[in-house]
Amino acid sequence: MRSLREIDADVRALARRIGASPDDLPTYGVSRDFGYPHVEVEHGFYHYVVVERGQEVSRRFTDDYDELLYWILRDATRILAFRFELHHRIEDQDCRRIAFAKQMELMKQLGPEMGERLEKDMADILRLAPYDDEPTKAVNRMRRSQAS
Repeated sequence: MRSLREIDADVRALARRIGASPDDLPTYGVSRDFGYPHVEVEHGFYHYVVVERGQEVSRRFTDDYDELLYWILRDATRILAFRFELHHRIEDQDCRRIAFAKQMELMKQLGPEMGERLEKDMADILRLAPYDDEPTKAVNRMRRSQAS
């Protein structure tokens, strides 16, 4: 079982490979709150916890270190990918098209296993909620009509 300090060092090393900043990463042992994740190690498990407005809203735990790293890096790459999408947005297109592709690119930079795992997770998401450009088009039509 790795210590919080060791986890932080490992995550920061991986984060540097994809250009993630400390603000894109969890804290260790203490919550930042406001929906930011933090990591705890106790009773032989790694805990990945999200606290919002002082209330714990999510807690996942595992004894598998690679699983913890996947959770952390999946969230960090999601932040980076949607930030990328915001600056490269294509009007009238489901924003996930660009963001998911970018997230996949980043995860593959971290290792083939990370990319394969994310690919499965994304396939599950898209099976439940396929890409759909129509809501984006509708919102943009409404905005254009209000502006004129």
